[in-house]
Amino acid sequence: MADIKTDVIANVPRHLFIAGQWVPAADGRTFGVENPATETQLCEVADGGAADSARAVEAAVAAQETWARTAPRARSEILRHAYELLMERTDELAMLMTLEMGKPLAEARGEVAYAAEFFRWFSEEAVRIDGSMTTTPDGRNRVLVMRQPVGPCMLITPWNFPLAMGTRKIGPAVAAGCTMVLKPAPQTPLSSLALARILQEAGLPDGVLNVVTTTRAQEVVEPALRGGRIRKLSFTGSTAVGRLLLAQCADTVIRTSMELGGNAPFIVFEDADIDIAVEGAMVAKMRNMGEACTAANRLFVHRSVADEFAKRLATRMAALSVGPGTRDGVQVGPLIDAASKQKVVSLVEDAVAKGAKVVAAGDAPQDAGHFYPPTVLAQVSTDSDMLTTEIFGPVAPVIAFDDEDEAVRLANDTEWGLVGYVFTQDVDRALDISERLEVGMVGLNTGLVSNPAAPFGGVKQSGLGREGGRVGIEEFLEYKYIATPVRDRSVS
Repeated sequence: MADIKTDVIANVPRHLFIAGQWVPAADGRTFGVENPATETQLCEVADGGAADSARAVEAAVAAQETWARTAPRARSEILRHAYELLMERTDELAMLMTLEMGKPLAEARGEVAYAAEFFRWFSEEAVRIDGSMTTTPDGRNRVLVMRQPVGPCMLITPWNFPLAMGTRKIGPAVAAGCTMVLKPAPQTPLSSLALARILQEAGLPDGVLNVVTTTRAQEVVEPALRGGRIRKLSFTGSTAVGRLLLAQCADTVIRTSMELGGNAPFIVFEDADIDIAVEGAMVAKMRNMGEACTAANRLFVHRSVADEFAKRLATRMAALSVGPGTRDGVQVGPLIDAASKQKVVSLVEDAVAKGAKVVAAGDAPQDAGHFYPPTVLAQVSTDSDMLTTEIFGPVAPVIAFDDEDEAVRLANDTEWGLVGYVFTQDVDRALDISERLEVGMVGLNTGLVSNPAAPFGGVKQSGLGREGGRVGIEEFLEYKYIATPVRDRSVS
């Protein structure tokens, strides 16, 4: 295993990827990448700055015209080839991901498959970009509508799904004919660098994708957005950062799509199948150690079954194996860093101080790594901080409710609206509650909503636009309308 780890890290590029070349940062700076399970450094990568950002934008702009004219089938074949390469290298990429962000290998392999599916999906969408031709109601003009790429894009990805968030943005951009500058999260740059190399191997032309790894986000991103040459921003991250980026995009009216924070309600009604609800909660809460915007953050359970649900969930949570994700049998890895762990500690302490009861807490390594034990809290007060904050950890707060209206009111009492989960065997109730929830997605008797074939995104302060599905490519295309008069056939 040690040799595999060493080889995986050794095989990853350490430089910036600009105009098809692997280059160091202009000022020579680098930064370290840490393994959150051991708190040791894996390697150092280039730390890009303003000059590197400018070079990357220039490369994307220079490549845009030619890339936009590339045949849809050619773009499709590149994505298909990249999909195949990702699948062939599943074990290598999974190990890399586990080392840099902590998730267990089994889950990392699942993310590689999920990430690859975005390339396969958008390889099929690339050849289905359509337009239309109609006649105006008065019969005097034809209306021709065509679709064209929006232009050079800035893509900013988070650390929690470092490979999938890259492919979910790169896939539709490539399919639409857009060039890109990708800025991955500084905690997890290695997956993005490995992905860039795969796309290069798959035949993506120089300059179409440029990758700037950096700890100097403001220095890299803001000048690019305010410079007038980037025409599209796709961002996944916190709502707070999203608001700042929207302000920066305003100066040059950049088109934006944003997948921001979440505060997902998980509602269990009295008629729900408790076994199915508990299984759904395990998926919705524990995917990626709870470090997901789709994670069940507030578990609202009907008072008549709340104790039973909490007890069963606690039994499942406490039995999970916690440790370094590279070890066999581990089900829960470390949180991403010390600050994230401390945040979870503080949220649990606040909830307990306000009356919450710890139903169960599993075991976690104490010697090294940013581990936190899977925890279930019952009788959580509605004024607890964790109900208004993304927990981003393996903690499940259970709150009892008495009727449908209360459940909906509690669920919607948040600035976010990404996803909600509903468990009931009553079809009418299921549809009614799904309609009333102020969210962009609903998991109905399931804890998993993410799928490349479905439109992913939220409402309120959870974001703008959608990723994935048939609408995912729309974010990277503009409409162009051409008016032309209809020939007067009455003139001989």
